[in-house]
Amino acid sequence: MTRFTTAGKKLKKYTVSLGVFALWIGLWQIAAAALSQEILLVSPGKAALRLFQLIREPDFWLTVGTSCTRIMAGFLLALAAGAFLAVVMSRSRFLYAFFHPALAVIKATPVASFIILALVWVTGRRLSVFISFLMVLPMVWSNLSEGIRSTDAKLLEMAKLFAFSPWEKARYVYIPSVMPYFVSACTTGIGFAWKAGIAAEVLGVPKHSLGTEIYNAKIYLETADLFAWTAVIILMSMAIEKGFLKLLQAVNRRLQATRQEEPR
Repeated sequence: MTRFTTAGKKLKKYTVSLGVFALWIGLWQIAAAALSQEILLVSPGKAALRLFQLIREPDFWLTVGTSCTRIMAGFLLALAAGAFLAVVMSRSRFLYAFFHPALAVIKATPVASFIILALVWVTGRRLSVFISFLMVLPMVWSNLSEGIRSTDAKLLEMAKLFAFSPWEKARYVYIPSVMPYFVSACTTGIGFAWKAGIAAEVLGVPKHSLGTEIYNAKIYLETADLFAWTAVIILMSMAIEKGFLKLLQAVNRRLQATRQEEPR
């Protein structure tokens, strides 16, 4: 009975989502028909047709793969650097005082400003990596720092009482406690990495990139291409985000199980 109830809820959820999606497509079609100027707004059908045409082109997957690699490289570097800074800054007042103003400035500065400045320092090929890294770094540091500060004091006291090694303290206390904050940082950061990375590609115009394709579509007034490439970016961002978060959830479940085990 419970299985059927769960299946019914999922079916209802998907039906509602499909209905909302169809409603927005219908509104888009109505707007395109009322405007009747494809250079300003193409119909959903023509945008979808152009998307399928692009998928069949030889350079399509090279373009998608190149942008994905660069943006995810920046994102993963930001995860590693943010985690490192959160740990060392939580253990040293000097390092906290030294790095905190820089991270606050990065967090407050508009993405476009950094992109324009970075064009002086790095090539267009590396720009999306650098910008994705720079924009996600403060998010990761902020979330993980909060997680470290929120670690249960009783668990830390227990670890001290039982003379846990640094590895045991990290495994049984810090990592399980910080993991929800890490997942939150990834949820926010991965979407922002895509937005910042694509914006960097639009301004940097490197070869074989999604941002360059959007820039070219705008320059040559290819509105169907603009909508099609935008759809590609949205779909890739959603797919990577869901896949990455499923992986993190699996790791989190394992850590929660580990937390309940008795350390040797």
